[in-house]
Amino acid sequence: MRGGEVVLEALLELFPDADLYTLLYTRGSVSTRISERRIITSFIDRLPFKDRWYRHYLPLFPTAIESLDLRNYDLIFSSSHCVARGVLPAPGSLHLSYFHSPIRYAWDMQWEYFPLRGFLNRFLIPFITHYLRLWDYAVRDRVDHYICNSHFVQERIQRFYGKNAEVIYPPCFAEEELPALPEKWPPRSNYYLVLSALVPYKRIDQAIAAFRDLPERRLIVVGTGPEESRLRKMAPSNVEFTGRLEHAELKQYYAGAQALLFPGKEDFGIVPIEAQAQLCPVIAYGAGGALDTVQDGVTGVLYSEQSVTALQDAIRRHETLRYSPSDFHKNIKKFSNKAFRKAIIKAVRQRLPDWRPPDERRPR
Repeated sequence: MRGGEVVLEALLELFPDADLYTLLYTRGSVSTRISERRIITSFIDRLPFKDRWYRHYLPLFPTAIESLDLRNYDLIFSSSHCVARGVLPAPGSLHLSYFHSPIRYAWDMQWEYFPLRGFLNRFLIPFITHYLRLWDYAVRDRVDHYICNSHFVQERIQRFYGKNAEVIYPPCFAEEELPALPEKWPPRSNYYLVLSALVPYKRIDQAIAAFRDLPERRLIVVGTGPEESRLRKMAPSNVEFTGRLEHAELKQYYAGAQALLFPGKEDFGIVPIEAQAQLCPVIAYGAGGALDTVQDGVTGVLYSEQSVTALQDAIRRHETLRYSPSDFHKNIKKFSNKAFRKAIIKAVRQRLPDWRPPDERRPR
């Protein structure tokens, strides 16, 4: 259950009678709200070891998504970060796509995902990603209206496909889940926080290196991933690793932290929203989705150069700022379930005027 699945849940609420098509489905891996739906899968779901090896079937994904039979549907709504938008719509049907990002490992981040090490990455991967790029570009007109999660992704869609996209922020939380606003800024502990998958492009190494020269401050790193061993070896004594934590524990860490550090470049990034919901300022590299989610000087600090020195300067600047709890609530309400629902309903109605969401339908 990651960001794409959260968006899917919200869409299923708006379309309670819709069938759900997917490349593959592992029972028990998603919420009840998703698993109770009628789910139709592609042939990928019947391949051996698909639960563990599904990434190895990547070259088959375009063929698999095109094999789904959608002839009986007037409206197709895809939630896609890879191939889902490449379905073959029936003539006359309307296809809206909530497009999380062009395929990052096929376009501008190929070498971050596949470093030039080993035979596969040097010789086989370039052929696969070349094929994916050709297919990904060729299917751009199968979508009637693109919707995306940030202005950064909007620009990438325009750059790679020459298509316009509407920005509708994803549903990150229910407004009733927001904690009550305190009258004044609450006291914080002396630690900074990183919450991330420990993979190279997240640049957690820069956050750790920054604290080597800030011995009077502490850094807590939450998360796991292939970089964990390397990061632990380079970490000074004022950096602590917790591994994976449950959501309730994360809220406590957010509430106590001086700030969340977000040194990577993300398409959107839900973690800064979760942090701000707990009145935790965010110190982020000023690129990608952070430009939409963090207000510089109001709910955190944005820095312009992705370097250790720039991050250290941003930490020092953060410590001079005075924050207002009301500014945090005002900023993140743009990312609520309520705001997402309202915007999606408007986007559908502009193209299907007779369509109504479930709570506006007349009983039969």
